[in-house]
Amino acid sequence: MLPARRHPLLPDAGLLIGRLALGAIFIAHGWQKLHDTGHAAVAAEFDGLGIPMPGLSAYYGTWVELAGGVAMVLGVLLPVAGVLIAVDMAGAFWFVHMDHGLFAEKGGYEYVLMLGAAALLFALAGGGRFSLDAVLWGRLTRRGGSEVPGREPARV
Repeated sequence: MLPARRHPLLPDAGLLIGRLALGAIFIAHGWQKLHDTGHAAVAAEFDGLGIPMPGLSAYYGTWVELAGGVAMVLGVLLPVAGVLIAVDMAGAFWFVHMDHGLFAEKGGYEYVLMLGAAALLFALAGGGRFSLDAVLWGRLTRRGGSEVPGREPARV
């Protein structure tokens, strides 16, 4: 028998660990853009990279990474946060890394590919029972009587 079937909390624990790691990475990058680099410098860097509407793109990248990272850590609004982060990473892939091949050591896209894929994973699969989404929306689902068997949200 698979460990996840013997211990039904294991998949949810894995989702929690993944969310915390991904969220921490995006919080750090968003905070770096906001606090350390600053909007003007990020916009100038984006302009130098040929990113369209560099000022608006700098706001998007900064706030999606910061707020999306917080959303990942908390496990709230994951479908929205995951898609917005994946779009951010698609932009990084297209405008910065695509022409450098796969490997990050050569400026390639392996890092942004993995971050974007992980963000989409949470957008599509959810954050598990240890997420605010499960706590908030799980209660609504239970009232409606259409819950998924064996997938109770954590009690707070």
